[in-house]
Amino acid sequence: MKIFTAIYNWTIKWAEHKFAPRILALLTFAESIFFPIPPDVLLAPMVLAKPEKAWYLASLTTVASILGGVVGYILGYLMFEPWIQPLITEFGYQHRFDVAMNWFSEWGVWVVFIAGFSPIPYKLFTVSAGFLQMAFLPFLLASAVGRGMRFFLVAGLIRWGGSAMEKNLRKWVDVLGWGSVILIVIAYLMLK
Repeated sequence: MKIFTAIYNWTIKWAEHKFAPRILALLTFAESIFFPIPPDVLLAPMVLAKPEKAWYLASLTTVASILGGVVGYILGYLMFEPWIQPLITEFGYQHRFDVAMNWFSEWGVWVVFIAGFSPIPYKLFTVSAGFLQMAFLPFLLASAVGRGMRFFLVAGLIRWGGSAMEKNLRKWVDVLGWGSVILIVIAYLMLK
């Protein structure tokens, strides 16, 4: 089944659209607060489609993510009990949130940097930082450095790989896609 090839082709075509940078910024902003899809899935094909705009797109993604992180921090700070806690429970994130709280007590501001750079759900840490009333400037700095490093690394690697990477990715996209689905199912079953 070549479902991932079709999705890949659609994403590459869509990445060239004139409104794609705005959608990227909106997706990234939302991902820092609540949205489950990481912005890398749109950033990478946009850089493939327009490699000359790699640094602009990485900058746009970083700024939108930091702004979304600030909103997540404010929501955690002001609205945790009435709004955020019920959503965490509703979406089944309570265990993840408890882990985030433990990491904060153990690692402090470094956990924001790690969450910003890694595939760990950044949104949990923006809200947690606000809820714990973490000092805002260290939060902002850790977010900026972590998110900036991540998005500039993704843009740089895709730009550097260029058309050769795109050809290899196109060739293996279905294998990678189905492999990812299998790993997600295995991880889900192991954690359950």
